[in-house]
Amino acid sequence: MLGFKYLKASPSTYVLQFRRGRAVREGVGLSFFYFAPNSSIVAIPVSSVDVPFVFKEVSADYQDVTIQGQATYRVADPKQLAGMLDFTLKPDHQTYAKEDPQKLSQRVVNTVQVQVKTILQRLPLQEILRQADELVGAVRQGLQASEGLSIVGVEITDLSILAVRPTPETARALEAKVRETILKEADDAIYVRRNAAIEQERAVKENELRTEIAIEHKKREIRETQMEAERVVLEKRQQMERQQMQGKVELEQKNTEYVELAAANAKRQSDAKAYGLQATMKAVEGVDAKVLQALTLGSADPATLIALAFQGLADNAEKVGELNISPDLLRQLMGPRPSATVV
Repeated sequence: MLGFKYLKASPSTYVLQFRRGRAVREGVGLSFFYFAPNSSIVAIPVSSVDVPFVFKEVSADYQDVTIQGQATYRVADPKQLAGMLDFTLKPDHQTYAKEDPQKLSQRVVNTVQVQVKTILQRLPLQEILRQADELVGAVRQGLQASEGLSIVGVEITDLSILAVRPTPETARALEAKVRETILKEADDAIYVRRNAAIEQERAVKENELRTEIAIEHKKREIRETQMEAERVVLEKRQQMERQQMQGKVELEQKNTEYVELAAANAKRQSDAKAYGLQATMKAVEGVDAKVLQALTLGSADPATLIALAFQGLADNAEKVGELNISPDLLRQLMGPRPSATVV
């Protein structure tokens, strides 16, 4: 209609209207009528954009490594970007007049690749594989310091590395090395476990030996205690026997003293009797034997008198013609009060 057109931008699109080389209208999500013959419309998306990437680089130890990830960016300064790249829309408001908008994503990918390459060239392959998270942080720091994106008004909002892969041959070699390391660690673990079992068994044996030694010590102490008790009992028994023997010795000594004393007394009594007999013999030394016999018969008992009568008969047997002894006389001689009748 006479060259007038209507533009309605989305809320995530920054729109600039240029007339005679000057921006006469700009903002996010604008809706307006404009005169197309003397106006240029620039539409810059300000929403975040995800850009996947796959790089094949070389590590510090000259090993090929493939980096796969994704970068997210957004336009932080649309006016600055509009001055660096052409985001002019065609009259249909659907496509861009030039290919500069498609080049922005590639520029972001190239900047990320430069940072990744710079970091990979300083690290060997094994460290790259182990330090994927550290690699992301290093690339982000490099992008923040890079002027390639800030000069066009673009900033990186997120960066992630999804995979870090060496070549298949290198991967197999690393797997073999890691497998050998794991097997060695398994062998070491078995060795350590066997050593631990041996140490445990040795400790058990030592405990058993110490227990047996302690038991033997206790048995020896018990035997020593029993022997000491037996020795004490034996000493007590020997002491009692010595006391008994001492008592017997003392008793025998007393008996000896008694016998000696009794013998001495008997000797003195015998001496006294012998002295008395000697005095008696001296007194009757000149007396006739018959007189002495007659003197002794006065105090003799009947049995003695009968015996003396039979002795007289025996002395004068040649003078006796016949001797008769009655049974009554024999009974009296055998009784307690014997009496003799000589016929």
